[in-house]
Amino acid sequence: MRKKFLIPFIFLLVSCSPATPVDHAMQGSSDMTHDHGSEMSTTSSMDRLNDSPRHQEWVQVKNGDKTMYTWVVYPETSEKRPVVILIHENKGLNDWARGMADQVAEAGYIAVVPDLLSGFSDTMKRTTDFPDADSATKAISQLKPENVLSDLQAVADFAKTISASNGTLVSAGFCWGGAQSFRFATERKDLAAAMVFYGTGPTDEASYAKISSPVFGFYGGADARVNATIDQSKKFMTAAKKTYEYEIYEGAGHAFMRSGEDPNGEHANIDARNAAWERMKKILSSL
Repeated sequence: MRKKFLIPFIFLLVSCSPATPVDHAMQGSSDMTHDHGSEMSTTSSMDRLNDSPRHQEWVQVKNGDKTMYTWVVYPETSEKRPVVILIHENKGLNDWARGMADQVAEAGYIAVVPDLLSGFSDTMKRTTDFPDADSATKAISQLKPENVLSDLQAVADFAKTISASNGTLVSAGFCWGGAQSFRFATERKDLAAAMVFYGTGPTDEASYAKISSPVFGFYGGADARVNATIDQSKKFMTAAKKTYEYEIYEGAGHAFMRSGEDPNGEHANIDARNAAWERMKKILSSL
């Protein structure tokens, strides 16, 4: 059974355009995942990216002197659509994150995925410059929160200029990115919604008062570390009279959106991934 918690109500999202193949020149090798279902995930993600009829491209977004390498995928439609900013896990912008963007675009939304390791150092300028997932994860742990927020703001400003966008902006993050999505909601006033996949909420109660969008949480029942923070987030959101609606998927572990793509993986993760994906699409369609 899935557990559900509801408080008030609200919403948010992104946009679309034509179709062309993957830009292999900027793609590089991003096989950087080594936990649950990672090898399968990378293979299936690359198959999806290479077979996709949707337009996929790398965009260089400027944030001051920094260049933010950003992956953008457009849905196949003539209508202006909402934009979903996807915030990657602590492994960086790898093949799974790009494949997830293609799935979001297939569902009818413009997907924008910033590489938050952009400009990390003179030699490590993007995720694909790191030799493995562990080194990328270590680098992400060294990022300053204020710099991450600044980069997300710059990418969101870029997203608002996409001609195929209808002006609706949503954030959705996974793991480390889930926590960033929650935090971004405290700073970005024009978000229609923020989605948090197994990420923690801010620890500063005062920051919750600044949230203007609804926050939707997606948590695995077997993810004790993250789930231990839910009650505090619920308490702070309720006190601030903000919308916080979440579901806990019984038996699912951390990162079930990725591990649940493995057809030979644990049933709880597969079921959670499928249910969360349907819920995500339902939320987006309501915006």
